[in-house]
Amino acid sequence: MVQSVQRAARILRELSASGPRLGVTELAERIGVSKPAVHALLRTLEAEGLVRQEKETNKYLLGAALLRLGNSYLETQELRSRSVAWADTLAERTGEAVWVAVLDDDRHMLVVHHAFRRGSGVQILELGASIPWNTCALGKSLVAFLPQQRQKELLEGEMARLTGKSVVNPTAMADQLAEIRQTGYALEDQESTLGEAGIASPVFDRYGDPAGAIGTVGPVERLLAEADRQRHAVAVREVATLLSRELGAGRGIAWRMTD
Repeated sequence: MVQSVQRAARILRELSASGPRLGVTELAERIGVSKPAVHALLRTLEAEGLVRQEKETNKYLLGAALLRLGNSYLETQELRSRSVAWADTLAERTGEAVWVAVLDDDRHMLVVHHAFRRGSGVQILELGASIPWNTCALGKSLVAFLPQQRQKELLEGEMARLTGKSVVNPTAMADQLAEIRQTGYALEDQESTLGEAGIASPVFDRYGDPAGAIGTVGPVERLLAEADRQRHAVAVREVATLLSRELGAGRGIAWRMTD
C-alpha cells in the first residue's frame, strides 16, 4: 500500500465527514502525521482540483473535481443504469419515492438512483446520500443475503444510532436479518430519520450475489400503515426480482425472494 496515497484519501474522507472546512493543523491531528506532510499533500490535491483553499480562513474544502469523479462512478454503475425504468415503475405503482443503493466500503449504503414520488410537494434529490447500513431498509435487505462471514463482520462492527429507534444490538439485528431472508424484504421504522420509513428488497447480479437494493421511502404513516404495508412490500419485492433477472440473476434467486 502506498502511504502517501492512503494519507491523501484519509484527508478527503475527513473533509467529507467532518467538514465543510478544516485547517492544516486539524487535519494533521486527525490523520496523525506532521503539518508539513499534510500541507504538501493538500497542495498536491489542490493542484488536481480535489480540494480548494478558502481565502478568508485559509482552511480547505473538497474540490469540484470530486463531483466529476462521482458522476463518472454513477455512469459506470450497471445497477443504476438498469434500475432507472424499474424505479419509475415502482414509484408509479406505490405512489412513493424510490431509492436504489449499493453498499460501500465503510458500512454505508450509497444512493445511486432516486425516483421521485408522483404528485405535488417539495422533494429533495437524495442522489449520493450515504446512510449507515443498519439504519435503513436498503442496507438491512442487502446485508441479510451477504455471505455469513461478511455479515458477522458487519454485526460485530460499530452500528450507527441516528435516532432512538435505530437498532444497534447485534442479536436483535441478526434476528431481523434472519426474518428478511424468509420474507425477501426489510422494513425501516424511523431508524434513520424520525417520521420516515422504508421498505426494500435486495437485487442480485448474474453471479447470485447481492448487487444492491431497491426500495420505497416516505412518511411512516403511509408506508407502514397496516392497510398499505403488505401492498408496498409485495410491489418492492416483485420489482427487485425483475430487476435481478435483468442483471442476469437466475430464476433460483428470484424464487428464493418470492417464495
